[in-house]
Amino acid sequence: MDWNYYNTFITVAPDCPVQFGTMPPAKKDGMSKHGIEYDLIAEHPYEYTQEELLFQVHIRHKAIPADELKLCDAELRQEFFNKPKACLGASMLSKKFGWGIHFNAEGKLALVPMESPEYNRLLENGDGTLQIVSAMRNKSKNR
Repeated sequence: MDWNYYNTFITVAPDCPVQFGTMPPAKKDGMSKHGIEYDLIAEHPYEYTQEELLFQVHIRHKAIPADELKLCDAELRQEFFNKPKACLGASMLSKKFGWGIHFNAEGKLALVPMESPEYNRLLENGDGTLQIVSAMRNKSKNR
């Protein structure tokens, strides 16, 4: 199964509470999943696909030791992807922290701050080749 996006731009949620791309705060007891997502993408733009990122966040959040990964990486991946996963359209980076997520033709992703000229350029989709998808809302409209 291919969980990746290609030539896609996930915009910030319509009810995103911030006006600028903001780094997620750390938790008292370590990194949150969205903090790990942010660090990995910010430090390695256009290096990860959605699948690769989701798995990397999982192993870091669960603190799976490197030696265990070497022994059973394929098994851990299969077990991880056998369960339903939320896509990055549900990521707190786009819902609450003001980051658009751009996926290039190879499915590699990068963060784009909502206040940037690059965000507006991608949103305008001048050549019409980019699929524009909004991040999920934080709250239901009916509430």
